[in-house]
Amino acid sequence: VQLHFILVRQKSMFCGVTLLHRTVPRFTKSMEFPDSMDISTRILTTNNATDEFLVEGDLLAPTNRNAMTCWSQSCLWKKGSNGMVTIPYVMSSQFSRGESQKIERAMKSFHSRTCIRFVPYSNQRDYISVENKGGCFSALGRQGGRQVLSLNKQGCIYHGIVQHEFNHALGFQHEQTRSDRDSYVRINWENIEPSMAYNFQKANTNNLNTPYDYSSIMHYGRTAFSIAYGKETITPIPNPNVQIGQRQGMSRWDITRINKLYALSGIKP
Repeated sequence: VQLHFILVRQKSMFCGVTLLHRTVPRFTKSMEFPDSMDISTRILTTNNATDEFLVEGDLLAPTNRNAMTCWSQSCLWKKGSNGMVTIPYVMSSQFSRGESQKIERAMKSFHSRTCIRFVPYSNQRDYISVENKGGCFSALGRQGGRQVLSLNKQGCIYHGIVQHEFNHALGFQHEQTRSDRDSYVRINWENIEPSMAYNFQKANTNNLNTPYDYSSIMHYGRTAFSIAYGKETITPIPNPNVQIGQRQGMSRWDITRINKLYALSGIKP
């Protein structure tokens, strides 16, 4: 995997902190999956092996909240006096050195463009435990104490998937569940596996005054939870040819939303 850098010669607002002349990564084709599989197909295929009850394919059902929402300060990570949001993590010893490096490379991609900082665990109360469990999944937002983020060695250690799951841990839901999604995508209920239809319910989302983002790393592909191969469950409108389910990395709006959410939260230690 290669990471190229470009120099941004302008002011950047990261969660309310203005930074100058930051060097930020530009993603290259070497970061893509080795095939044409969209992000939701990759995640859902891998998650077929898990015994966990997952909502929308890769979200752990909440145990301390009665809804899949992350609006309140209780589910956001705390911001320090310097404006940065420090999130401790532990990496499972089951990962090889190369696998750990790939995961941490994706985590560090947040550092150059947002106020998020993932740091090694050092006895903090709340932290993320990155583990090799039966799929790619995470809780939504900060849960309190140790919270598992699973990246199965066989199907999850891809740049875009790691970013996707950590976005869930930051509090972000899937793009296609946005409260305003019906103006941008058509859900083809007749093509959805009946037992999976609940995964397409709209959520009461905080859209942060940002536009619907077809290119979001959080947007599932066209055939998620389909009854048959090739049957579309999600179709962009009015242009059905718009790409969804990209897997290269976070979009411009993904990055903007992280900074807006944590700048607006005003959370202090």
